[in-house]
Amino acid sequence: MDKTICYCFNYSEADIKNDFMRNSGRSLILEKIAEEKQRGGCHCKTEHPQGR
Repeated sequence: MDKTICYCFNYSEADIKNDFMRNSGRSLILEKIAEEKQRGGCHCKTEHPQGR
């Protein structure tokens, strides 16, 4: 089973690795996550099973 990295947006470790490879060493997924966190769009405390 692929490890979930982002519970807010349901991205897995494989999603991020594939995105990194597709974008020549740049992950648009990680950029999106960082932008959403800055805007307050991160819901890890409620979405993550361990409240992280």
